[in-house]
Amino acid sequence: MSRFLDKFRINPKGSSPDACQQDASSVLPSIQQGWGFLDMTLDGIVLLDQKGCILDANDRALEFLHSALTAVSGFDIWDVVSQEIAEQNQESTQQALDTSAQYSFIAQQNFENNWLEYTFRKHPQGYVLNLREAGSTQRLQRLLEDSKRYNQLIFEANPNAMWVFDLTTLRIFAVNQAAVKFYGIPRKVFMTLGMDALFPEGEGVELLSSLRPSTDGKETQSEMRLCRQKKMDGKQVLVELAWSHVKWDGHQAVLVTLADLSDRHFADNTLKSANTELTQALLAQQDELKNVRNDLLAFTQAVSSDLQDSLHVAHGFAARLAEKYSLVLDDQGRHYVRRIQASISQLARLVDDLRTLAQLPLRNSAVEAVDLVPICQSLIAGLRKRDPTRNVTIEMTESLVLVGHKNLLTTALSCLLENAWKFTSKKPEAWIKIGVQPGKAVGELVLVVADNGVGFDPVYSGNLFTAFQRLHSSADFPGNGLGLAIIKRVAQIHGGTVWAESADKIGASFFMALPQAAANAA
Repeated sequence: MSRFLDKFRINPKGSSPDACQQDASSVLPSIQQGWGFLDMTLDGIVLLDQKGCILDANDRALEFLHSALTAVSGFDIWDVVSQEIAEQNQESTQQALDTSAQYSFIAQQNFENNWLEYTFRKHPQGYVLNLREAGSTQRLQRLLEDSKRYNQLIFEANPNAMWVFDLTTLRIFAVNQAAVKFYGIPRKVFMTLGMDALFPEGEGVELLSSLRPSTDGKETQSEMRLCRQKKMDGKQVLVELAWSHVKWDGHQAVLVTLADLSDRHFADNTLKSANTELTQALLAQQDELKNVRNDLLAFTQAVSSDLQDSLHVAHGFAARLAEKYSLVLDDQGRHYVRRIQASISQLARLVDDLRTLAQLPLRNSAVEAVDLVPICQSLIAGLRKRDPTRNVTIEMTESLVLVGHKNLLTTALSCLLENAWKFTSKKPEAWIKIGVQPGKAVGELVLVVADNGVGFDPVYSGNLFTAFQRLHSSADFPGNGLGLAIIKRVAQIHGGTVWAESADKIGASFFMALPQAAANAA
């Protein structure tokens, strides 16, 4: 057996890890300096000694390994991963590390529909193993999360007191540690304040007037100015204050930076430079988010072509197998073929729904008054054609006029009717009602789709509109849990809201409230 196997397969499965652990006390201190920071990454990181035995691992790695640290510490890494992964990759990894300092491979997790990338790197005291999800969507999500985390670290670590408030509501929704210390206000309390609470009475109005666009529509440039700020103990201090218009987590917001004039070691140029660097970092983060969004769109386009083509081919071969070789297969074999066909169909529907969810913002048509009655009639006709044996009573008002994007409203209505049709399938006398009613806000209308299906437990109503959340078994009611998430996203694009009601798990009503005045102005 190769030298790598001699190093890495010290313990047979189930054996004592003592042989691996004998040098851990001398190796760990030098490797683990700064180990706490590793839990901030989305990667799993495992420390191995020269024999390939596990010394330590961060929380993300333990999630990938489906184990606690106490259960795997001291064991050979190849005894912790699945036997199939070990058999397929152990020897090739050894051969690669004999001649290079790094080697990577990708393997599918058993019984899980996901792939992991394993990267081994040599270390003076042994090896470092990085584990990360290898799917395209996960890579894009990791870029987005890393970008957000980088932005937050810059903001939080800045030595200048900084806080951010919403330009519309004036509510403070972000504050760094320097500001918490300067004002003496706990962070939780800080996040409940409006921006005027930090100024002596009336002085916040002057700042707000400076933030309004000029007569030619241009935003005012950031500048330094002297003003007073009020601390938690009521003490007022003179500060130099600067502000910048930013877009922060979807908010049109204002970033406020201040320097206490009682501590002059923060010179003017240093403060301006720090503010400029932060603004540039925020702009860079916005550019990165834009690039991630473009990458996501490219991914969805690939899904809609390459992946669907592959699924179509796989489904065709499965159908051919069932047709031509059904007499050769036994009952178990035919059952497997049916399961393959069902899984392919389910995956195809999931791909369609994911593409729909990702591309919703691009489907905006012109805002107009849309009568949903003919759209409902067409969608219901399609449902009846698909399931001609069902007898479902449809109640619908004569006029269902909403102002909005026709394409998006059609998508949402399709998901609502599909949902009602599915969950009334076990009712011998099913009915579905569609209507529009006034909302709570002025100028708001609410689209209502109700049914007498199985309903849901109101305790879990908060999970209904979350992607991939299901309150019923897929064996009873097939689906992928994206329909209601699509409905919520359509409402959000219109500036509206969604909710659902069910009484004692008998029937359900789904509501989508749309601000008609806002839609007219869009």
